Amino acid sequence: MLDTKAQLIHAEKIAQQLFVAIEQEQLIQPGKSEKELNDEIFKLADQLFGIKKFWHKRIVRSGANTLLPYDENPPNLILQQDDILFVDFGPILEGWEADFGRTYVIGNNPDKHKLKTAVALAWQEAKDWFDKHQELTGAAYWHYLTELAKKYGYVYGGSIGGHLIGHFPHENIDPENYTLYIHPENPNDLFLADANGNKREWILEIHFIDTKNQIGGFFEQLLT
Repeated sequence: MLDTKAQLIHAEKIAQQLFVAIEQEQLIQPGKSEKELNDEIFKLADQLFGIKKFWHKRIVRSGANTLLPYDENPPNLILQQDDILFVDFGPILEGWEADFGRTYVIGNNPDKHKLKTAVALAWQEAKDWFDKHQELTGAAYWHYLTELAKKYGYVYGGSIGGHLIGHFPHENIDPENYTLYIHPENPNDLFLADANGNKREWILEIHFIDTKNQIGGFFEQLLT
């Protein structure tokens, strides 16, 4: 039987295949609402992989909605001819959670394409930095991420930089329990074991905001 990390990697690979299929099926089209695209991805996940459950709300956000963090529930927008959007889904596969997010651009706007590229590059840079550590608090990592956003010419858009992931349901994600997040008020070492002595696994999310153009970009996947 695969161990926890191997199970999470397997779940993420399926999630990645789903996102590839979104592009192959050309689901992202102007004139479609965020909700319509969300529903189509949900159906595709079921058709291709039998995915029927998601451990957090499914998110498709375009245009001005890309500025908003997870907790918000903005109005349903229509995808435009020259638009930016991101998709954030948390499928459950054979009892294991994935959390995968990507940014897409409709059209050729250079600022939007630049932001899409930046969040992907920044995610990898942040992972490489994390991998150099054997001890690192959630607060210290959060500070690093906010400075990383500035380095790329953006501001950090989310209230967290990541969270725990695991077998569904993983440790109760309590919004008031900052120790479960990459958060400025988490003084705990991210490498600490959980209450049962098991290694914790984390998701890293990058949400950058382009304040000049009032758009956001998002990139998320398994960190550890």
